[in-house]
Amino acid sequence: MEPSLLKQLVESAGAITDGFKLTLRTMLRPTVTEDYPDEAPHFTERYRGLHVLQRDEQGLEKCVGCFLCSAACPANCIYIEAADNTAERRISAGERYAEVYNIDYNRCIFCGYCVEACPTDAITHGHGFELATYNITDLIYRKEQLLANPPAADNSSQ
Repeated sequence: MEPSLLKQLVESAGAITDGFKLTLRTMLRPTVTEDYPDEAPHFTERYRGLHVLQRDEQGLEKCVGCFLCSAACPANCIYIEAADNTAERRISAGERYAEVYNIDYNRCIFCGYCVEACPTDAITHGHGFELATYNITDLIYRKEQLLANPPAADNSSQ
């Protein structure tokens, strides 16, 4: 046998041995399985899921229609129309509120710039991840879909 052929055989045998070692080591580790439909997945605190429009303690919307989130968005996926609050109809604590607030998840890249730009902490990333659909118009989330539930009423004073 030639020295180069013998050298190739030894190197190949070493590579195969290393592969078998790795396979055996991996087989002996416990498996990590998420039972997704039955159990909710476990996300880290920093996970960037579907956006949530937050409310304050009184249940008013935090968004004051300043358009900073829309301006900061590199994908240009946030559309806002602002309106003025009135004494009879108060939607937010500020002078204005977002009458229309849409996020087009066809374009959103979940970068978090909108969350960082918001001066009132009105928009945050939630842990929602179920976004798949067969209809692209379903990926345009409107204000009603993004708005957090109002805080529960305190019945302890009654």
